[in-house]
Amino acid sequence: MPRPAPLVLPALAAAVLLLTTACGTEHAGRGVDAGAATPGGRTAVTDPPVDGVRVTSVTLPAATPTPSPTRGGHGVHADPLPTGTPAATGVLAAYEVTNNGPVAMTYTIVFTFADDAGGAMDNRTRTVAGVGPGRTVRGTVTMETLPPGASPVTRVKVLRVTKVPASEAPAAPGVCPPSGIRVSADDGDAAMGLRVVGLRLDNCGTRAVSLHGYPDLTLLDADREPVHGVRILHGSGGIATVTGFDDPPRPLTLAPGRSASAGLMWRNTTGSGAAVDVPYVRVRALPGADPVTVTPHLDLGTTGELGVSAWKPVP
Repeated sequence: MPRPAPLVLPALAAAVLLLTTACGTEHAGRGVDAGAATPGGRTAVTDPPVDGVRVTSVTLPAATPTPSPTRGGHGVHADPLPTGTPAATGVLAAYEVTNNGPVAMTYTIVFTFADDAGGAMDNRTRTVAGVGPGRTVRGTVTMETLPPGASPVTRVKVLRVTKVPASEAPAAPGVCPPSGIRVSADDGDAAMGLRVVGLRLDNCGTRAVSLHGYPDLTLLDADREPVHGVRILHGSGGIATVTGFDDPPRPLTLAPGRSASAGLMWRNTTGSGAAVDVPYVRVRALPGADPVTVTPHLDLGTTGELGVSAWKPVP
């Protein structure tokens, strides 16, 4: 009598809910079809855009294959993963950026990868340069892995969008603008309400650059209009004592390939009155230089003060 064929138990993939929400909004209820997905599947997302940016679809990883015992106890059989899906631990979100304005813009977008309860598991930042008026640019952002024991990611949302005219956007790393001067801002540092952000000037051109004094700053609001009522102080102005921040300016000559740095300092103390947030700072490294708009997101509270240090050479 022939032996029966081995039985293969298919892997069970639990249905998960994937909802993509805009920054500052609550996620939709579980009955929304656009938010439902199964592992290994690509799901369209219909949430409205945030400042021209929206997530259009999310692809969750395929379920881990479940070993199934074969009759007779001679080993196990692992059901195959579906084809055409991302790596088993990766979550991929497709997005699009639409510029409805009159000039080309460069967008910096922060995406949040969240679990089913809305808890943020990780953030990813993408810069989309030079999106022309009326144009739509599409791209993808991926989160590959999670720490052991972390909740699975089931949704991706746009956390924050900043955009500046392409003509004022900081040059990408390794790219030298026509001026030969590359200006950028770092991610900053914070401790006990004190904030410090570094500015960097790289002479990536072919001629020496002369500096003397402080960066010329214009503070801009969310609409990139000038912010009034904030004093820009040369040095710390008593905001805090930070080594080197109050050093007086001295003439600098930066040969090609050399760099200089300066700093911004403030406190986010909030008292009476309306708190002031400054998402954009337009920087001119020296008089007459082309402006570069950086996005340090100054949360000035109600202090009304911003300290700036003089340019000094980077060792």
